[in-house]
Amino acid sequence: MPMTTQIFLNVAVKDLDKSVAFFTELGYGFNAEYTDDDAACMVIDSNIFVMLLREAFFRTFTDKQLCDMRTHVEALTALSVDSREKVDELVAKALAAGGSAPRPPIDYGFMYSHAFEDLDGHSWELVHMTGTPSQS
Repeated sequence: MPMTTQIFLNVAVKDLDKSVAFFTELGYGFNAEYTDDDAACMVIDSNIFVMLLREAFFRTFTDKQLCDMRTHVEALTALSVDSREKVDELVAKALAAGGSAPRPPIDYGFMYSHAFEDLDGHSWELVHMTGTPSQS
């Protein structure tokens, strides 16, 4: 039987404790087995995890310079949710926990999207899909 593929998104954070508190406010849990003073393993789903790594620890995995996510963007991480209401709920929780919203929500017809930026400026796109894009 083939092994199930898991996704581990690794992001650098300035203050691990504050980042854990921020994402806990949004309702995410953490796997204690992969959490220590340098990293916290946030559980998105059964095979999707976000490793919040202290910047100094993150640097041990790369020789490249880290960018300031408040002024640069490396990626837009999109997470699907069950409803438009859940999109708005999570953005509201992020704002209440100290995050920011880079733009108003967008309704594409087949997809409703809104985003927040966490305490370190990482962009998180929340989407609710009701169909597929039309093809011309």
